[in-house]
Amino acid sequence: MNFETWILFILAVLALMSSPGPSHLLMLSNSATYGFKRATATICGDLSANMLQMLAAILGLSFLITSSSNVFNFIKWIGVAYLVWNALNMFFRKNNLKKVKKINSNKIFKKLYFQGFITSASNPKAILFFAALFPQFISVDGNIWIQFLILSLTYVTIDGIFLTTYGLGASYIVSFIKKNSAIWVNRIGGVLMLITAILLGFKSIKDN
Repeated sequence: MNFETWILFILAVLALMSSPGPSHLLMLSNSATYGFKRATATICGDLSANMLQMLAAILGLSFLITSSSNVFNFIKWIGVAYLVWNALNMFFRKNNLKKVKKINSNKIFKKLYFQGFITSASNPKAILFFAALFPQFISVDGNIWIQFLILSLTYVTIDGIFLTTYGLGASYIVSFIKKNSAIWVNRIGGVLMLITAILLGFKSIKDN
């Protein structure tokens, strides 16, 4: 893989990221509710799932997804159900941001990490996407694993930048909301998460 091929890969990923997906909306929701610093756990979860999906793709495991439609659908709908539950819980939460800040940081990190991971991992078709995308930019004349590492790191870097941008934007907007209006932060976050779940649901129906 030469430099020109790498640039083409970057352009392809940027085109893909130009339209916000479920993970981006989830980052908006968590950053608005918990603050950007804590919401970075969501980014870590999302990128962890991406790395596993890319590794599965390069190992040739994508055939397992296509050969078992039941497993495929189960994974997708588990993710949708999980996000709906979180969205409703957030929307009807009565506690304010002061109470949120008092919650143990480790518990918050694990929760937000899991949300990011589940949202990304609930789309097993991503494995098929990476399995189709990477071969277009990998040269058989070079070391496959080195090229895979370069492409993977490039992808997660770009994805991380986009997620960070969404998170900082949400955090910036929330900073202007008065403290006595904190309940609306939860409701807005809940709505965003519900939209995330709906998008995943429609995507699952469309894929079927």
